[in-house]
Amino acid sequence: MSSVYFALIKRDLLQVFRRKSDITTSLLFFVMVTSLFPLAVSPDPAILRQIGPGVLWVSALLACMLSLSRLFATDFSDGSLEQLVLSTHSLSLLVLVKILSHWLFAGLPLVLLSPLIALQYDMNASALWVLVLSLLIGTPALSLLGAIAAALTLGVRASGLLMPLLVLPLYVPILIFGAGAVSASQVGVDAQASLSLLGATGLLLLLLSPWATATAIRIAVE
Repeated sequence: MSSVYFALIKRDLLQVFRRKSDITTSLLFFVMVTSLFPLAVSPDPAILRQIGPGVLWVSALLACMLSLSRLFATDFSDGSLEQLVLSTHSLSLLVLVKILSHWLFAGLPLVLLSPLIALQYDMNASALWVLVLSLLIGTPALSLLGAIAAALTLGVRASGLLMPLLVLPLYVPILIFGAGAVSASQVGVDAQASLSLLGATGLLLLLLSPWATATAIRIAVE
């Protein structure tokens, strides 16, 4: 069974590398948005430290969301998704593998790039580590939650407009916990509480999202 899941994640990643724009679009969006805010707001380090956590987290959230529409759409259009539904393997686990693939090309690069971008906002070393940790915990939760919206909008006209309306309000708690952890670290407050809430949210979504997404996919395919 493990070979099936490994083959699926390898297939998804190969498709992404054949369409490198899927990676570069999200990364360029993240870099451009986070770099424009210091130019538009103020070069004052005190102001940049104050707005930095929110700007970085909102930019990462929107960058992850850019690729959600393609999470299942390609497989849905070519019939591959129907084959996954008809497979003898657990659809929930297959969905979880596809969500992992999405995070590897849409979420992980943002985590790795975030410390360099955060230097523009005059963050100290402690805040940088908390930022990386919060994104490492929070971006998988974004993919897990976004997968539900991507499955619900399969085959729907104007799904690209509908999906943000569905998923953005649900992203608010993740955004609050993630940005709150970084902000707390910058002022010398323990960020453990926010990180714990962020981790608990991620674990809850890890349990619920594959099942909910698989159910929505079955409805769309039928």
